[in-house]
Amino acid sequence: MLKRKIYERLIGWKKSSNGQSAILIDGARRVGKSYIAAEFAKNEYKSHILIDFGNAPRDILSLIENESSDLDLFFAKLSAFYSTRLYGRESLIIFDEVQQFPKARQLIKYLVADGRYDYLETGSLIRLKKNAENIIIPSEEEHLEMFPLDFEEFLWALGDEATVPLLRHCFETKMPLGQALHRKVLNQFRQYVLVGGMPQAVLAYLNGKDFAAADVAKRRILQLYRDDISKFAAGYEEKVYAVFDGIPGQLSKKEKKYTLASLGKTARFRAYEDSFIWLSEAMVVNPCFNATDPNVGLALSADHTTQKCYMADTGLLVTQTFMDTAFTDNELYKAILFDKLDINEGMVMENVVAQMLRCNGHKLYFYSRNDATNRANHMEIDFLVTKGKKISPIEVKSANYRSHSSLDKFRKKFSADLGTPYILYTKDVMQKDGVWHLPLYMAMFL
Repeated sequence: MLKRKIYERLIGWKKSSNGQSAILIDGARRVGKSYIAAEFAKNEYKSHILIDFGNAPRDILSLIENESSDLDLFFAKLSAFYSTRLYGRESLIIFDEVQQFPKARQLIKYLVADGRYDYLETGSLIRLKKNAENIIIPSEEEHLEMFPLDFEEFLWALGDEATVPLLRHCFETKMPLGQALHRKVLNQFRQYVLVGGMPQAVLAYLNGKDFAAADVAKRRILQLYRDDISKFAAGYEEKVYAVFDGIPGQLSKKEKKYTLASLGKTARFRAYEDSFIWLSEAMVVNPCFNATDPNVGLALSADHTTQKCYMADTGLLVTQTFMDTAFTDNELYKAILFDKLDINEGMVMENVVAQMLRCNGHKLYFYSRNDATNRANHMEIDFLVTKGKKISPIEVKSANYRSHSSLDKFRKKFSADLGTPYILYTKDVMQKDGVWHLPLYMAMFL
């Protein structure tokens, strides 16, 4: 079993809700929703029933659609069909992949009001309009977003539960780790970057630290995503494919904003907007929007036509970049393991920072200003995060960078709203020129 942090949040929901709400786990396909739901049910309840709407029998679909007005009979039939006894306040009913049968989701309102049992839903593409139209979304539904394993969960999978508490202490006290420990953690972090956090890839890697086996698992997941695009984005799937396939190329550029001209000379955002939304709501990508005026707030000044499009899992990005070639030809593995990244391959480190910030609850924003008449006004900040009412700018740099002119300009321009500025790189903790320099793996604490 892979230990996941979301498990404790489910326990917290069970205690605080006490049957007054259902919980819905929303996440990308193959992120581990069904597994964690089943483990939670098995360990925390006297009995449970799991209905997989990706493969539900017609009798169950008919029961939900036509026979839910009499809940006594409804539960009796459900219990008989699954040969499982249900216990008042001690049983959990799981609606797995509920987006496949939205009427089951609508029923949650009445099941929660009945109060006999607890209810957990899992779903992908749950926010797509087509999966929510013609039903009443239950207000009794609490939401949890589930992401790929974070770096700490990856270390847990490796059997290491001691490192992150020490890293957190070093972050909070701004104390360097020392060369030996930093080198050890950075080596573990590089493994995480290459494998990623999709459970199937992690489990494949654990069997002998086999990058090739992990790559096979990731290729299967990427193919599944492509299959989902053809199934659930019917009518504009070719545009979704084009955006999805273009992500590595866009991120490999010095300026990583998604350039629609790469999809065609006449491509316009209006024509491709639904494609970006589809990939975001499928939680396959992490969009990052340009906050044009941080003074008035990041969300309020976000320009949705100017965005970066990061992969939600960096391990998948590593595989997608070389999807058409054999694993043995994937130069990113060698470059990352031996710290030989060039400026283009540095996209991987920026992507993993985006992934860690998103997993930490941040919406993603950057700052970009182009002034063709005065180069001194040009600046690009990789990420912006809010801490209270202050904005912390974050730059991702290589170990050998020499200056941070954009960061200096940003600090001067937005000094009134400035929080702690950070540079994330591959060296140890250090403060210089009023900027905190942190190892990349400490992005988990921002």
